[in-house]
Amino acid sequence: MWFRKGLRIHDNPALEHASRACGSLYPVFVIDPRYMEPDRAAFSPGSSRAGVNRIRFLLESLADLDSSLKRLGSRLLVLKGEPGEVVIRCLQEWNVGKLCFEHDTEPYYQALDRRVKNFASAAGIETFSPVSHTLFDPADVIARNGGKPPLSYQSFLKLAGKPSWEASRLSTALSSVPPVGDVGRCEIFEVPTLIELGYNETEQDEVAPFQGGETAALMRMKEALGNKAWVADFEKPKGDPSAFYKPATTVLSPYLKFGCLSSRYFYQSLQDIYKDVKKHTSPPVSLLGQLLWRDFFYTAAFGTPNFDKMKGNRICKQIPWSDDEQLLAAWREAKTGYPWIDAIMVQLHKWGWMHHLARHCVACFLTRGDLFVHWEKGRDVFERLLIDSDWAVNNGNWLWLSCSSFFYQYNRIYSPITFGKKYDPNGNYIRHFLPVLKDMPKEYIYEPWKAPMSIQTKAKCIIGRDYPNPVVSHDSASKDCRRKLAEAYAVNQRLNGMVNDEDLKSLRRKLEEDQEKELRNTKQRR
Repeated sequence: MWFRKGLRIHDNPALEHASRACGSLYPVFVIDPRYMEPDRAAFSPGSSRAGVNRIRFLLESLADLDSSLKRLGSRLLVLKGEPGEVVIRCLQEWNVGKLCFEHDTEPYYQALDRRVKNFASAAGIETFSPVSHTLFDPADVIARNGGKPPLSYQSFLKLAGKPSWEASRLSTALSSVPPVGDVGRCEIFEVPTLIELGYNETEQDEVAPFQGGETAALMRMKEALGNKAWVADFEKPKGDPSAFYKPATTVLSPYLKFGCLSSRYFYQSLQDIYKDVKKHTSPPVSLLGQLLWRDFFYTAAFGTPNFDKMKGNRICKQIPWSDDEQLLAAWREAKTGYPWIDAIMVQLHKWGWMHHLARHCVACFLTRGDLFVHWEKGRDVFERLLIDSDWAVNNGNWLWLSCSSFFYQYNRIYSPITFGKKYDPNGNYIRHFLPVLKDMPKEYIYEPWKAPMSIQTKAKCIIGRDYPNPVVSHDSASKDCRRKLAEAYAVNQRLNGMVNDEDLKSLRRKLEEDQEKELRNTKQRR
């Protein structure tokens, strides 16, 4: 049994199948050094691929899985190396007759699985790879749509219908698993700690308050679903993005990402509650609707080549985004001068998680709202730092929020000042994550550059010295972004989406000339 995601015992068809009618079972997880080893050159603590928060969450999830397997008379066999090579070596060494693993739609895993399956097939080894990470099989939904992925949520819902397994109760427990066989010459490790991987535990002053693993996942789900009225009334747009010690959502996304919680079990548990209450919200805003959004993005990603890029992605608008490294660094390092934006980015660095509306705000600010920086750059930062970073969902949301795909109302921009103020007029969220501003009066907490010098001095925070001035003026920057997007959309429409590098270069030149002209006119007016 080859674990990758699906780090759980409940509703794990691959594990259940592997446990059936066999003398010995090898539960394997391969630690890929590329993903796990410290990279001191990266912009935040972590490896070259992942921030330390996500690595910690994964290690906690593996330790929990190991404990669960030990209770069932087995254990997790941790190996190290390039996963494909390690698994193939194990299949040879242990004389394995059957290989089981959960199906994965990510391009990386698709390529890896083809390689391992080809070896297994040539060696006469049976493979079993069921779909259980999502509610639906994306390939089935795409086939129903004539080979193309549905590109709107509503069309996805119509095509997907009800899950095929919905009527039958899922298996949520295993009484035992076969014992581990002889491991031969393969070097087996225990689940390592961060320290054993070479990390310094004190690298962060405040760590994420979310513990990895199936045990924590099931407890968190039970706690969230224990309040049936809250579940019935849940409406996505109405959550409070400034609530942090008691988030206004379930925070089950990291557990779904690593498969510590089965999305199918979560789905059935929600349906049980909906049957019990008089009325409840519906997709797209309900809790069930959030699970379906996840499947929608998985399906769109699986059926779209180059889903994670602008170039070569047929559903993505071609836009001459800026490559301004200084603006990107200011955003990434929480130094934009907009406290609401910077506080969210500090929470991302410290916790590896923030509320979905907070994510919307900072993604909009970086791309179409203010800085006009390429969405791929922001996606890379989220991909590294989020504990729930999920390839399909992360790319799908950046395409959406940059108005590159799915959503095209680029005139609707999140204000970096008024949006947060609506939920948290006193600025408690900002005071927590940006302690440099903790004594700033609430009248200026969202716009500290407007505070008179006497107030800045009293608050022990001089703008431009202790906290930066805004990197752009929101009013003029957002107006400029709208103008650029209008031009880019017109070019995409005129060329029917077939925009090449030369078209982008000439559009970029035109936008720069227009900007210079506008600056000259402004100076003359002054």
